Amino acid sequence: MGDEPIMATNDDASECKRGAVQLGYWTDNYIHYFVRHIEKKAPEINRGYFARVKGVDNFIQKFINRAGSNAQIVNLGAGFDTLYWRLKDEGVVISGYVELDFPTVTSKKCYMIKRHKPLLDRIYEQDGEVRFSSTDLHSGNFHCLGVDLRNIQQLKEKLHQAEIKFDKPTLFIAECVLVYIENNWVNRMLQWISTTFSTGLFINYEMCNINDTFGDIMLGNLRARGCTLAGIAQCKNLETQKNRFMENGFMGAKAWDMVQVYHSIEPSERNRIEKIEFLDEQELLIQLFQHYCICIGWLGNDFADFEIEI
Repeated sequence: MGDEPIMATNDDASECKRGAVQLGYWTDNYIHYFVRHIEKKAPEINRGYFARVKGVDNFIQKFINRAGSNAQIVNLGAGFDTLYWRLKDEGVVISGYVELDFPTVTSKKCYMIKRHKPLLDRIYEQDGEVRFSSTDLHSGNFHCLGVDLRNIQQLKEKLHQAEIKFDKPTLFIAECVLVYIENNWVNRMLQWISTTFSTGLFINYEMCNINDTFGDIMLGNLRARGCTLAGIAQCKNLETQKNRFMENGFMGAKAWDMVQVYHSIEPSERNRIEKIEFLDEQELLIQLFQHYCICIGWLGNDFADFEIEI
């Protein structure tokens, strides 16, 4: 089966995001270019994605506010993520933005960018030149590159092609990515990042607290679809998530489960989205939130004070 089931999780997540956007949970003017097919999801799934997007965005905004136009973003396993275009709409100016994923995924994304003028125009605005290969896109400050993240040498080469600067503040984003990679390869990648970049932040959104019945059901569902979950050992709890960064050269790490993240979102925003769909089972939503987390690890001292405000 290989990596196909892992790549399929990108399609699932993108469909879930488009469905939630269509219902009004948050605004994304670009997701519909990448996803046509959507099925109605349960309200707790939509709220889960809302919390995920808002929670990750919170740290992205904090990072950009602190790092300014020197900021670089490296989105690991980016799939059909639309963050680059959303930041453009907000008028955010950064030094460079790199998306990395399996070549099969990036070739689809490059094709869609070529096909849809609004996507391509936003890249042209900044750079005036966009170069495509079958799996890669290069422009002045946006790059979408096919790579196997388990291959550190290849990862280095791709970041070199994207002209990433190791002395600039760099944000790494991984959403449900590391869990599919063997721990020794993740450790190697984190060690390389911590010894190569002088200042930065890593945001990891992933499963946690999986050693209970609810966790068993979650893992069973994924395994039934062929996802091997090679990195599941680090998803035991918040401590194992933090320790992964600490043991691989990061200066510090913090983690919050999604119950905490959800309650850190502005009350008015929570009230707004809670009116979109009636939620029958509050307990199921809480269980879902308890089994996912956001963990951050930092390099240098510039981002050590980042918190969520509960």
